[in-house]
Amino acid sequence: MGRAIVIVLDSVGCGGAADAAAYGDEGADTLGHLALACAAGEGDRAGLRAGPLRAPNLDALGLGLAMQASTGRAPPGFSTKIARGQWGYGIETSKGKDTPSGHWEIVGTPVAFNWGYFPPTDPAFPPELIAAVIAEAKLPGILGDRHASGTAIIDVLGEEHVRTGKPICYTSVDSVFQIAAHEESFGLERLYELCRIVRRLCDPLAIGRVIARPFVGSASEGFTRTPRRKDFSIPPLPDNLLQRCAEAGREIVCVGKIGDIFAHRHTGREVKGRNNSENIDLALAALGELADGGLVFVNLVDFDSDYGHRRDAPGYAACIEAFDARLPEIEARLKPGDFCVLTADHGNDPIWRGTDHTREHVPILAFGAGVAPGPIGARQSLADIGATVAQRLGVGAPAHGQSWLK
Repeated sequence: MGRAIVIVLDSVGCGGAADAAAYGDEGADTLGHLALACAAGEGDRAGLRAGPLRAPNLDALGLGLAMQASTGRAPPGFSTKIARGQWGYGIETSKGKDTPSGHWEIVGTPVAFNWGYFPPTDPAFPPELIAAVIAEAKLPGILGDRHASGTAIIDVLGEEHVRTGKPICYTSVDSVFQIAAHEESFGLERLYELCRIVRRLCDPLAIGRVIARPFVGSASEGFTRTPRRKDFSIPPLPDNLLQRCAEAGREIVCVGKIGDIFAHRHTGREVKGRNNSENIDLALAALGELADGGLVFVNLVDFDSDYGHRRDAPGYAACIEAFDARLPEIEARLKPGDFCVLTADHGNDPIWRGTDHTREHVPILAFGAGVAPGPIGARQSLADIGATVAQRLGVGAPAHGQSWLK
């Protein structure tokens, strides 16, 4: 029996979603626009990268074909010839276009309910919620209370936070309540405990995630976010792929923020690096030890957090190229019978307006020894990924999805 590894390239969408207009995203296309920008020289940055988007290993697996199938447009710099992997694209059916929606659907449980959101007002949070947070956490008050960029708001309020001890609370167009606090003056464990309190208070509002955003530094030297971010999520929907693997006694290793996304339910051993490169290292190490029938589930978030939200096209392109360069290492670590799926959870078009995720199709590339190459078509739900992996591992099928394996 082989093993499986699912790698989510966070936000690497491929355009074409029929319902994009409902989210204000008609025409968004993360990979397609990035390829066009790089071909036009708009993806160049001195000392970082230049020229067309180069992802030969992903392309050989069928990425160019998946992009063309999704949008009907041949992307510059990519091949539309026969690929050596299974290729296609997934259509997200979950409500919302955020991280939990995409990941939960990938493992076979699409989100049919509406997430709660905070309005783009100042203040953004309900006063009764903030009053309860202050009382239960014994805080002198809060700062922020609005929609904001996480890096910008600590630049503006970091000094006042250190001086007053008031945490910086903010949100975005996602279903999130984010809390930034200084690791030293406020305390990392105290920040996590505050997030646990806010998580419980936000449950009735169906807020997807409460996120701890620790930072360090000073007003004179500047403030910097640390890698000790932690997400406190609503528990995932039941009967997903992780639960099926756990019930079957299979070894599970979750890399990156997967554990946070699934509220640490059926997530096995959790490991987290500071960036994509370290998380790939951890995934490779897990594959070196994983027993037959096991699952490695990986999230690579840098595409989204470092470049998509910041609308940094050169940085996003360099991030894709860096991952592509490491694909041969992943392939080399696979044993006969192993199965690897590369996909995404949503888009975050770095050429698009605003700073939000974008509603898009996502590429699906699958490969491994004995995996017959060819098209898998338009998958009508990302849940097909979970169903296919479950079939490959010989565990019970998740609640939703259809396997593309014969």
